[in-house]
Amino acid sequence: MAETDQPPPPSDQLAAMSLTDAVEKHAFSDRVLIRSIVGRPDGGAGLAGQKVRAGGWVKTGREQGKGTFAFLELNDGSCPANLQVIVDAGVAVLNKLVATGTCVVVDGLLKVPPEGTRQKIELRVEKVVSVGEVDPAKYPIPKTKLTLEFLRDHLHLRSRTNTIAALARIRNALAFATHSFFQEHNFLYVHTPIITTSDCEGAGEMFQVTTLISESEKIEKELIKNPPPSEADIEAARQLVSERGEAVKQLKAAKASKSDITASVAELNRAKENLSKLEERSKLKPGIPKKDGKIDYTQDFFARQAFLTVSGQLQVETYACAVSNVYTFGPTFRAEQSHTSRHLAEFWMVEPEIAFADLQDDMKCAEAYVKYMCNWLLDKCLDDMEFMAKSYDKGCIDRLKMVASTPFVRITYTEAVELLEEAVKGGKKFENEVKWGIDLASEHERYLTEVKFQKPVIVYNYPKGIKAFYMRLNDDLKTVAAMDVLVPKVGELIGGSQREERYDVIRERISEMGLPLEPYEWYLDLRRFGTVKHCGFGLGFERMILFATGIDNIRDVIPFPRYPGRADL
Repeated sequence: MAETDQPPPPSDQLAAMSLTDAVEKHAFSDRVLIRSIVGRPDGGAGLAGQKVRAGGWVKTGREQGKGTFAFLELNDGSCPANLQVIVDAGVAVLNKLVATGTCVVVDGLLKVPPEGTRQKIELRVEKVVSVGEVDPAKYPIPKTKLTLEFLRDHLHLRSRTNTIAALARIRNALAFATHSFFQEHNFLYVHTPIITTSDCEGAGEMFQVTTLISESEKIEKELIKNPPPSEADIEAARQLVSERGEAVKQLKAAKASKSDITASVAELNRAKENLSKLEERSKLKPGIPKKDGKIDYTQDFFARQAFLTVSGQLQVETYACAVSNVYTFGPTFRAEQSHTSRHLAEFWMVEPEIAFADLQDDMKCAEAYVKYMCNWLLDKCLDDMEFMAKSYDKGCIDRLKMVASTPFVRITYTEAVELLEEAVKGGKKFENEVKWGIDLASEHERYLTEVKFQKPVIVYNYPKGIKAFYMRLNDDLKTVAAMDVLVPKVGELIGGSQREERYDVIRERISEMGLPLEPYEWYLDLRRFGTVKHCGFGLGFERMILFATGIDNIRDVIPFPRYPGRADL
């Protein structure tokens, strides 16, 4: 008997298995999840003797015993661990199964492997149900170690790698944790628009949404194919309308038959319709429509300028000022020519808004939310976090534990600058100058959280000149009630503020920043009618994943990264 041929447990042992030891089929498939086998506390050993159908992609495969059987490491994405599968040559053609990337569905018997092997359970195949073959010479994702940079050129296949699959599960867990946290604290989930006419940040780095260009191209092609009518064509059509009209008059004057008059009127109407079409086509001009030398946005799809949103905050405030506690979680966009490892053109934001709350409440909520996510990963995604610790960042699990259990330090912006100035006096060199009034750079933030305090830090009360118009002006008239949550590894994770609820003050702030009042009239209405103290923040979702996993580049923690020069798929 081969070393893998272990006899199944006796029938009485199988009968004694509790219901909890019965392997559970997927609710909407004819297979079992690999996680439901190998993810058990006993590694799946308690399922020995059961017949199952499993499907997945081959991570690694090899023929053994001079081609008499093959080992396959099968993974279906449900967990980082693989299921070891053994196939005899009499069951299938082995060389069609062993290539990395091959998709197989198999029926077989779960068995306990020989002592001393790493696996707690293996699947002995009785039938190969289906095979999605791979040509190893052409498959771009071999089992050799690949760089994350290389994988960005193969977005459609990179999720088959251990790293990207683990990041997908971690991302999924953090999204679930986000909804769980806010739902548990009585927040209402609101879907804010992706297309907006408001610039929340006031920076102007927005993607424009327009159909003017495509419509212009369509017209240009149409005019080349069917040139516009000449003035002579239009004049001839006018003349025909005049003639047809005169003919109708004469028939009526002569008291002609009703059928003759009806036929003549029909000819007149056709002539008028033709003239109308010619006049309409003559108005078609190549290029984008303009009025008074400027682009005429009244001809655009929304009859005004529109953009992809940079934040859902302004819109979600309308609901906070009606139903109290709300949050939005969706994609946001910045047309910023940045090629750093921390920036994307499309990224996801979590933005809660709390009515009847001030900056202190905002900081409490932000701290509780971050800790909740850290605990969630430790409780529900530990196997993937262990993979990240082994492969990328040995300290990532300890960092999660530290943040989850440590009170966040709170210091004012002024205190933060003083600490940084002391560090400079002590010999610390920063690339960016330290002085009151600057927007803290990533190196400053990371110094505070990684070196000075070695824990998360909340910096609050920033200079008004570097913050958005909607942040509440403090009594010193120099700072606003803004706060940033800084964490090790990434620096700023959350930015938030108490919102300016006073009508006169926010109107003045909009004017101060040189923004037009008209697009914000609706926002000012929230202050005109039933104004309320409220606050909120935004968490960059991809930055949270960077912080949790230790991955260095933000392009690797979003399924389909968009950045300057790249928008694949």
